[in-house]
Amino acid sequence: MTVLPTRAVAKPWGRTDLPQAFGGTAAEAIGEVWFEPPPQLDQLLIKYIFTSEKLSVQCHPSDAQTEAMGLGRQGKEECWLVLDAEPGAELAIGFKHEIDLATLREAIRDGSIEQLLTWHPVSAGDFFYIPANTVHSIGAGITLVEVQQNSDITYRLYDYGRPRELHVEEGAAVALRGPYPAHNHRQLAARGPAPLVDGPYFRLDRLDGAPDAATIGRYAGALLVVPLDCTITVAGVPVAPGQCALADSLEAVAFPASGLSLIAQPG
Repeated sequence: MTVLPTRAVAKPWGRTDLPQAFGGTAAEAIGEVWFEPPPQLDQLLIKYIFTSEKLSVQCHPSDAQTEAMGLGRQGKEECWLVLDAEPGAELAIGFKHEIDLATLREAIRDGSIEQLLTWHPVSAGDFFYIPANTVHSIGAGITLVEVQQNSDITYRLYDYGRPRELHVEEGAAVALRGPYPAHNHRQLAARGPAPLVDGPYFRLDRLDGAPDAATIGRYAGALLVVPLDCTITVAGVPVAPGQCALADSLEAVAFPASGLSLIAQPG
């Protein structure tokens, strides 16, 4: 068992008022807290995201695209579970309608891409799966957990005038230019277990208390465990909210009778 090291990442859109599990107050604006992937499961990265402003409009290539470019398996599919959201908070995912490549390029150049995207109002419990190539942006006032393929390739299309590098041609070449499929979004109940993702790149479940036999059967071998509002123990070691642990198996994890947590494993 290993409690994963964390890395706080400062971002221009981050926050100094963090949840108590992450210290409450930060000296600089923290946008992300990463759990460093262990060598045994280095295909997955889990992070918390905290926003006070909109993130850049961006997309990520697929494994097939990065392999074709000679970059290795560097595609990124990801998903978001919203833990908290201020009134009026939104996420942008996909376009209102299908657009052509010329329209996309022009919208990137003049900044009108923001108006072409579909902005989804969000609240705690919203879950979104984001396939590779999907154009997206996270809005202000949101705390969420992101589970993703462990890739560092992001194509930034628009950044609200911030002085950061854009990747217009690379992003436009791989971006999906249509609406976001409705079946990739769910609103979870406040309590209770919920299977969230089942491959091909990873599997992810929300638990409330201990997993049932079917869940244990799907998670053979090593996995990552993230307590959300409870303390669990992995091989006898307490793991609290704000932490993530590598467990050799689900049988090595002791869950309370009730309490929300996430478990994840490569597909």
